[in-house]
Amino acid sequence: MTEPVLAKLYAAEPPSKKQEARFLAFLKEKYGKDVTLAFVASEAFPGGFRLEVGADVYDWSVNGRFRQLREILTEVPKKNGDIIPLIGGAVRDWSPQALPEELGTVLSVGDGVASVSGLGRVSYGEIVEFSSGVRGMALSLGRERVGCILFGEDGLVSEGGAVRRTGKTAGVPVGENFLGRVVNALGAPIDGKGEIEAAGYRPIEAPAPSILERQPVNRPLETGLLAIDSMFPIGRGQRELIIGDRQTGKTAIALDTILHQRGKGVICIYVAIGQKASAVAQLTEALRSRGALGYTIVVSTSAGESASMQYVAPYAGCAMGEYFMEKGQDVLIVYDDLSKHAVAYRALSLLLGRSPGREAYPGDVFYLHSRLLERAAHLSDARGGGSMTALPVVETQGGDVSAYIPTNIISITDGQIFLESSLFFAGQRPAVNVGLSVSRVGGDAQTKAMKSAAGTIRLDLAQFREMEVFTQFSSDLDEATQTQLKYGQGLMRLLRQPQYKPMALGEQVVLLVAAMHRVMQDVPPEEIGAFRTGLLAYVAAQDAALMGRIGETGQLSAEDRAEICRLAEAYLAARGGEANG
Repeated sequence: MTEPVLAKLYAAEPPSKKQEARFLAFLKEKYGKDVTLAFVASEAFPGGFRLEVGADVYDWSVNGRFRQLREILTEVPKKNGDIIPLIGGAVRDWSPQALPEELGTVLSVGDGVASVSGLGRVSYGEIVEFSSGVRGMALSLGRERVGCILFGEDGLVSEGGAVRRTGKTAGVPVGENFLGRVVNALGAPIDGKGEIEAAGYRPIEAPAPSILERQPVNRPLETGLLAIDSMFPIGRGQRELIIGDRQTGKTAIALDTILHQRGKGVICIYVAIGQKASAVAQLTEALRSRGALGYTIVVSTSAGESASMQYVAPYAGCAMGEYFMEKGQDVLIVYDDLSKHAVAYRALSLLLGRSPGREAYPGDVFYLHSRLLERAAHLSDARGGGSMTALPVVETQGGDVSAYIPTNIISITDGQIFLESSLFFAGQRPAVNVGLSVSRVGGDAQTKAMKSAAGTIRLDLAQFREMEVFTQFSSDLDEATQTQLKYGQGLMRLLRQPQYKPMALGEQVVLLVAAMHRVMQDVPPEEIGAFRTGLLAYVAAQDAALMGRIGETGQLSAEDRAEICRLAEAYLAARGGEANG
């Protein structure tokens, strides 16, 4: 025989016999069991009552009914900051309903997390609201308690306080109006330019597109960096990792890629995770001064913010990007960097009492990033054909790519651009290591012009690096070896590129064709930079339409190749004549 359910009725006055019978009938219909109703005198619920049945709470006070109405109003679209009056609509016809709320109790709070009991039916990732108005998210579900991360000051949450479920998952406002703005992980503006009118909300956690909802990555997303576009091309919808030690130019590559998207119809999102606020401000100013902020959203969670905000940031940025991708647009999103994201998640997991694994990371740290990066895709035509390209950044220690987080993310992504400290400090910038870098999409996302122009440059550079190491202890080299070393040194110099100076496709093709034709072989390495600048100016002056035609069509005809070689040889001869004169 089952025990009867105990229901507690809190009100200023006890119910009449008729009211008590209605309560019991409602409870029996709702729970299907024998119910015992106990009255508790309380002045805390003016204008109504509160009924508690186990974890379920029916708040029929003025405050409870007002909360129901407030939730209705949050779903109403806004216009010019004012709620659209729904005459004859939902607000006029609204009436409060006997909806159960599940309330819990705060057991402990500190360091941005709270332990809560009594929320037996809360789901993973659900938003909960504390009595002070601070919101949190359920991140650890246990038999006796639930671990929640807080999106506000933990000083406003006290032990013994009430916690209520909202039945909603974490979401972020999205829309066109976020372009050109700097926001935090919750979508709130932090650039001092006022509120942002959102077009809607999207959940920060969403399933990745299925295989049938995707199509092959076959359109290039050009970075404007000769070293990358020629050897490690990135396609729209690809996930290409940028990996290297601290201060090797990882953010510079991402920033130049964003700058190069100007006029190409690509929406850019830069997510700064655990960065210095001053560094984010400098990056934002660099985007603004170069005309790139207008098509960019900056999502910033500085190092001084809580681990909870740093954990949410990349998912929020991804949700903002999905809004544009679902509309058929192309999106580029940079996660800078996922090493700090993993550290923030590790801190939260340890605070929530999860068992540590390798390097003290929790067991699901792989899923932490796989469910984020898998959302980057090139959608099928049936879903609009939009794309989202992800450039995650990971910091290594001492060039160790075999550490836990780097190996995890390398296995998730479609290739990596490895930046080497020794190359960076030798002046080779971007400091791309040709041997360890790879693009698993490769030539499928490369224009025919670039594929034809690049030729064997990667193989030539790999052979040069190998020969350079082999011959560094030898003083007597034959002429063929010296020629090969000189050619390799020239190629390495050619790939040096100043920051904020991305190149158009036509310019890259001209330089590569000239280099592979060995026009620059006898140019001293220290003069390659000046030769490159002069050659581009010479070609533009002699045949103004050549580079533009290559950029527009993405094709390199035999005639255009021959013309480039002819102009390069003519410039070399003219330059030699000037030097002799």
